[in-house]
Amino acid sequence: MSENPAKSSFGTATPGQGKVAARMPKDERLARASPRSVGKPAAGLSDGTLSGLRSTRPPSPRGKKAKPATQYDRFIPNRSAMDMASSQFNIARADGDAPLDGATIAYQEEVARACGVSINKRILTFKEEAPTSEKDDLRQVYSRPALKSSASTSAKRRILNTPERVLDAPGLVDDYYLNLLDWSVSNTLAIGLDQSVYLWNASSGDVDSLCQLEGESYIASIKWAADGSYLAIGTSEGDVEIWDAESQSKIRTMSGHQARVGVMSWERHILSSGCRDGSIWNHDVRIANHKTAELVAHDHEVCGLTWRADGALLASGGNDNRVNIWDARSTVPKFTKMQHTAAVRALAWCPWQLNLLASGGGSYDRHVHFWNTTTTARLNSIDTGSQVTSIQWSNEYRELVTSHGFPHNHLALWSYPSLAKIVDIPAHDTRVLHTAMSPDGQTIATAASDESLKFWRIFESRTKTGRAGKAGTSLAMPQAAAAAGGSAAAAASALDVSRPTYIR
Repeated sequence: MSENPAKSSFGTATPGQGKVAARMPKDERLARASPRSVGKPAAGLSDGTLSGLRSTRPPSPRGKKAKPATQYDRFIPNRSAMDMASSQFNIARADGDAPLDGATIAYQEEVARACGVSINKRILTFKEEAPTSEKDDLRQVYSRPALKSSASTSAKRRILNTPERVLDAPGLVDDYYLNLLDWSVSNTLAIGLDQSVYLWNASSGDVDSLCQLEGESYIASIKWAADGSYLAIGTSEGDVEIWDAESQSKIRTMSGHQARVGVMSWERHILSSGCRDGSIWNHDVRIANHKTAELVAHDHEVCGLTWRADGALLASGGNDNRVNIWDARSTVPKFTKMQHTAAVRALAWCPWQLNLLASGGGSYDRHVHFWNTTTTARLNSIDTGSQVTSIQWSNEYRELVTSHGFPHNHLALWSYPSLAKIVDIPAHDTRVLHTAMSPDGQTIATAASDESLKFWRIFESRTKTGRAGKAGTSLAMPQAAAAAGGSAAAAASALDVSRPTYIR
């Protein structure tokens, strides 16, 4: 006889045992069943009996079998849903027993933000985070404030993306390393077209031909003197010519360079010229032996050159990707920057922060770097996405304009020091080679190899008279000149032009 009563009740029973089992209540028999036999069909019961047991379950509310939920073993977290970096940081942060002061807590928050971890995030995570919507919240998109410029009156300021005036410029040489456009304080725009230099008077609209080179030489650079009376012209033969704008006559020729002079910059009576051989000469235009210094630190052509407003520093950029800063009292660079990866032609000193210099690189660089020339540190950089051909700072706004070549051929307006882009202006069909700013600081002239010269009013003055009231240099000056009688003497008195005495 078996010692396991459970087995005898579900196995092949003897007649005596069957009677005892029959007298037991149904619930008691099920309660005494062995755990091993649960879910297994018994030998002495038919399939109908098993189906009857299953049918005693209450039906599902919808008649469908409920899906079992995912269960985890006790308190073991889901590691795939955990941020291990934040967890380790919070554990290490909680180990300290001493209370932390406000400075220490602020420091830890800064460290956590720099490392990309969250301080208040839970260490253990038991469920995956709910997925976030990839669609933009329209309430936030349409409630964002408009892009503001650095000026407080930006809401009233309107920047047009169409030029105010367009002039033809046939024969403009398509060469990145030349500098063929400049605007004088007397409101006269000079442009070099192949072998000729033309003067356009923005006050009267008159155009005059200043000079015509002979042979195979061509105009490589032009630069007005500070008072607007004299124009320096650099040629492809290495000569530097000084012309009187009023009499339209050549005063002198300074020779000596062995290659073309592609860039020049004035500092009172000193004219600096950059050559294709990498040398920079300082000429004293008052004396016969004009060469006073030779600066050699570039390995390739010098294509950017500009004096600071106080005359203490000279910045140069070259096709060797270098930016050199020269002290006026030395022939050795004060320091050299080599962060650019292409030729540096665009150089501009900030008019309202004396030690701030901006430099722009060519097609393989496309960056504008900002330098503190006192500490020699790089303050910031912009990836413009296009070849940088020139930089113009605003005198009135905390902004600057960059002109670009491949691939977009546009003008870009930036605020400083945030370096937020304010607007892009599609300028020309080809790369913008040259820019010049009007004397009143409101209009920028651009020239490109599509043989057009365009004028853009970007830095409109905050006041009605603005700086134009002092200098009388806006493009709308013909009416003022006519009101004054239209005579040259009246125009000269309005512009307050004094003839210099340092050129002989």
